[in-house]
Amino acid sequence: MKISIIVVIFSFVLSCGSSQKNSDSQSETTHRSTSIDPVENLVKEPSKINLVSDYGKIYAESIIQEDLKEVLYTLASDDFEGRFTGEPGQKKAAQYITEYYKKIGISAANADGNYLQEIPVTYFKGKAKFSSENVVAYIKGTEKPDEYVVISAHYDHLGIKGGKIFNGADDDASGTTAVLEIAKAFQKAVKAGNGPKRSLVFLHVTGEEIGLFGSKYYSENPIFPLENTIVDLNIDMVGRIDEKHDETPEFIYLIGADKLSTELHELSEAVNKKYTKLALDYTYNDENDPNRFYYRSDHYNFAKNNIPVIFYFNGVHEDYHKHTDTPDKIRYDLLQKRAQLVFYTAWEIANRDKTLKVDKE
Repeated sequence: MKISIIVVIFSFVLSCGSSQKNSDSQSETTHRSTSIDPVENLVKEPSKINLVSDYGKIYAESIIQEDLKEVLYTLASDDFEGRFTGEPGQKKAAQYITEYYKKIGISAANADGNYLQEIPVTYFKGKAKFSSENVVAYIKGTEKPDEYVVISAHYDHLGIKGGKIFNGADDDASGTTAVLEIAKAFQKAVKAGNGPKRSLVFLHVTGEEIGLFGSKYYSENPIFPLENTIVDLNIDMVGRIDEKHDETPEFIYLIGADKLSTELHELSEAVNKKYTKLALDYTYNDENDPNRFYYRSDHYNFAKNNIPVIFYFNGVHEDYHKHTDTPDKIRYDLLQKRAQLVFYTAWEIANRDKTLKVDKE
């Protein structure tokens, strides 16, 4: 993530992004719904949420630690030179992601078969030296193909500074890896004749660390109409634990689920209660939290367009935005369970009878 564009003057150390994350969005004050109590459990029983059939479980369980580790070690290797926006390492990562989708048989979102959404260098306002690319793949829905569930993560990081490569294993090779493995699990369902009712968009954005540029560009130049986009599940730093959870590592911070849609929050809680049973921590969902993480990652460019979001986040740690954020420090057991939670949530949203309702502003 980045350090300051959208949400933190207070938390230079407690952010999940780079130095622009708070400037563009910190002034945004929309969507001020009542936040969820960090402790109180507001979830209904799963049986009362009418979750879809358990047949998605076999695909969720195909997301395994060995595959996650292989992909993450590749993306966070020195060969990718820290993946700074516009630089050769970022473009190499874009190519890797593209080839991954081709290998597993998932189509490009663009009708011409190009997985890359080109962003001109001028769009980055001097913060990048070269043009860059979002990578966007797509599974067409079987019954409601014109409704879109977006699963997103940024794949850029900080590049090389002071002769040291900032590999960004947690930030955000972890989220990028999760999106790829979630996509692969959905593709297994497609091949088995159980493709999702609604379309799935796998969105890998660039330029997050320098100002949420990739997601902003997509929101301004959407490949699929924003008015038909029903949710963005954004994954940014999900491979580690923070100091608060040293003794209770099976957790994830959720941010934004209740801001626009009561149904989304209830569904998210019910899915976790039924399947992954992680401790869901809403500390940073509080409007009064000084870190203002809700405004500081790529989901916000969907939320400000009245699209419900969930931001999945493990909090900051001692290696945040340092060259020591390396793949050997990732908790692959936790990454697996967190990726499975996102899969289950996307599965429910994509396959439920009724479209997710927006009931807040």
